Amino acid sequence: MKNIITTLVLLLCLTQIGVGQTYRILISNDDGIQSPLISTLKAEISNLPNVEVIIVAPAQNQSGSSQSTNSGPLEIEKVYKDALFFGYAVNGRPADAVRFGIRVLGKEKPFDLIISGINRGSNVGKLSHLSGTVGAAMEGLYHGIPAIAVSQESRGVNTEASSQLIAQMVAKYQRDGAPKGVVLSVNIPAGELKGIAVRAMGDTYLDMGNYELKSETDNKMVYNQKLGLIRSKNEQTDTYAYQQGYVTITPLKFDWTAYEMMESINNWGLKLDKE
Repeated sequence: MKNIITTLVLLLCLTQIGVGQTYRILISNDDGIQSPLISTLKAEISNLPNVEVIIVAPAQNQSGSSQSTNSGPLEIEKVYKDALFFGYAVNGRPADAVRFGIRVLGKEKPFDLIISGINRGSNVGKLSHLSGTVGAAMEGLYHGIPAIAVSQESRGVNTEASSQLIAQMVAKYQRDGAPKGVVLSVNIPAGELKGIAVRAMGDTYLDMGNYELKSETDNKMVYNQKLGLIRSKNEQTDTYAYQQGYVTITPLKFDWTAYEMMESINNWGLKLDKE
C-alpha cells in the first residue's frame, strides 16, 4: 500500500508540473508553405521535448496582407516533402491559415502557441501593421492564443541560428507559461549581431510613397512604386536598434486604442441631430 501511495503522489506531482504533457504549436507564415525558412523553423522546434508542431500556411506568397481575410471558400491541400507529410496549404491569407488551424485542427486539442515565420525581410517599426507575418500572429492572439512573429533580413542571415533563438523562447514559454495578450515580434538583421534589444515599435525603414508613371492611355495609367530606405534616428525604437545590428524583440498588443484621447473627445461637445 505504501508503494502504491508513493506512486500516486509521484504521478500527481508530475501532472502538476506539466511533465510529459504535449505542447501544441501551430506554425504559419506569409511567404507560403514552400518557403525553406518555415521548414528550418519546423525542424528546430520539433526537436524540443514534448512538442507537437503543425504547419498551416498559405499556399502562395501573401506578403503585405496584414490580418486581411479571404471571404470565399477555403481550399486546403495536404503537402508532402520527401514523401513525408509536412503540413496544410491554405488558399487564403496568413490569418485565414491560422484561423483554420485554430478552429478546425485545434478544435479537439487546442494549440498552446502560434509561431508565424520565419519571414523573408524585417517587420520592424510602423510597417509591422502591413505585415502578413505579424497579422498571422495577431490572428492567434485574437483567438486567445499567445504568439511569436519572427522575421529576418532577406540575405546574410543564418536561418538555423534564428530558429534556435525562437526555440529558446518556446522552451521558456513551455516551462514558465506564455504572456497573455501579447505577440512577441522578433527581427533578426544581417551581419554580425551586437546583441538583443527589447524596444518599442517605432519609425519606418521604407519610404513607400513614391510612384513613377510607367505607361498611360486615354483611360488607364500604370505606376511603379519606388521604395526608398530610411535611417532611423530615434534610439528608443526597434527600427533604430535593428539598423544598428541588434536582434529586436517588441511586445505587441491587439488593442490600438489611443486612451489619452478619449477624455478629450468626450469634451468636444459633439451632438447628434436628434439630441
